[in-house]
Amino acid sequence: MAPVQAAEALRAGGLVAFPTETVYGLGADARSDLAVAGIFEAKGRPSDNPLIVHIADRCQLDGLITASSPLADKLMDLFWPGPLTLVLPAKEGALSRLVTAGLPTVAVRMPDHPLALGLIRQADCPIAAPSANRSGRPSPTTAGHVLEDLAGRIDGIVDGGATGVGLESTVVELEGDRLVRILRPGGITAEALQAALPHAVIVTDDQMGEAAAPRSPGMKYAHYAPQGELTLVGGEPSSVATAIQAAVDDSRACGISTGVLAFDERAARYVADLVIGMGSETKLEDAAHSLYAALRQFDAAGIERIWAESPAKAGIGAALLNRMVKASGGRHETV
Repeated sequence: MAPVQAAEALRAGGLVAFPTETVYGLGADARSDLAVAGIFEAKGRPSDNPLIVHIADRCQLDGLITASSPLADKLMDLFWPGPLTLVLPAKEGALSRLVTAGLPTVAVRMPDHPLALGLIRQADCPIAAPSANRSGRPSPTTAGHVLEDLAGRIDGIVDGGATGVGLESTVVELEGDRLVRILRPGGITAEALQAALPHAVIVTDDQMGEAAAPRSPGMKYAHYAPQGELTLVGGEPSSVATAIQAAVDDSRACGISTGVLAFDERAARYVADLVIGMGSETKLEDAAHSLYAALRQFDAAGIERIWAESPAKAGIGAALLNRMVKASGGRHETV
C-alpha cells in the first residue's frame, strides 16, 4: 500500500501497518473509539493494555497532554525522533479512552523512520500503534511477518523493508525534575539515559513491583512467544551449552522436535533440529535485531521445544532479556 493510500485509510477510520525504526506498528486514528477498537479486535489484545500514540511533530503534543516538564522536554530534545516513549498527563477528551485504558496518562513517541513520519503527517492525526502482530506473538520486523498474523484483518501494509532496532521502544514515566522510571526497556538503554541525564535517578523495572494494571504497553502480559515452548538458560557459558544440549538430547529421544537459539560463539556446538545463531554475545544489538525473526523461524519449522542462551543484562541486553523472558512465559533457568 502506498503511503498516500495508507493516510487516506487512516483518516477514514481504517487500520494500517507501517514500519518504524523498532518494529512494524498497527496504526489507527487515536481520537476515534471505533478505529482504536479495531486495533484490539485485529490483535486480540487485552483492553486494559494501553497503546502508544505516535506523532510526527512536537507541536502535536499540545493537543494531547495537559502539561510537559523540563525533564520531559530534555528527553524529547535528546531522543526524539527515536525509540523513546514518554508517559505524560493526558488531556481529557483528546484521545479515545481505549488508547489510555482509562488511565489519566498517555504514552507518546516520535518514531525515527521517514515512512512513519510521512504517514503521520499525511494522515494529519495522532496514530495509536501497538506492534502489528496477533497479541502474544513475536513482534513483526518485516511486512511479511505482519501478513502472517494479520492478513484479512487490516486494511493494508506500508512495506518499508526490515526494521532497524528490532525491539520495541523504551517506555519511561517521569516524577519531579529528577526521577525516570523505565516501565519497559528498549532501544534507549538505562545507560544512555543516565549518560544524557547525569543528575537524574534512573529506576529500572526490576527495582519496582508489578502494578495491578499496566501503566504502559509490555508491562503485564506474556508477549512475543513462539508456538513452541521456549526456555531460557543462563550461567557460565560452557555450563549453559552442556545443559542445553542435554535437554535437547532428552527431548529428541522422545521424538520431540528441538531448536536452539545461541550466540555465534557457541552455535556450532549444538545438535538440534534447528540451531539459529543470533549474533555475537559481545554485540547484543545484533541479537536484539534478529530475535523476533528467529522466533518466527522456529514456528515455520514446526519446532516444539526451544532453548535459548540468556544474554547479559547490560545495555540493550536488558531489553533483549526482557523480551526473551516474556516470550518464554517465565521459564528461565540458571545453571
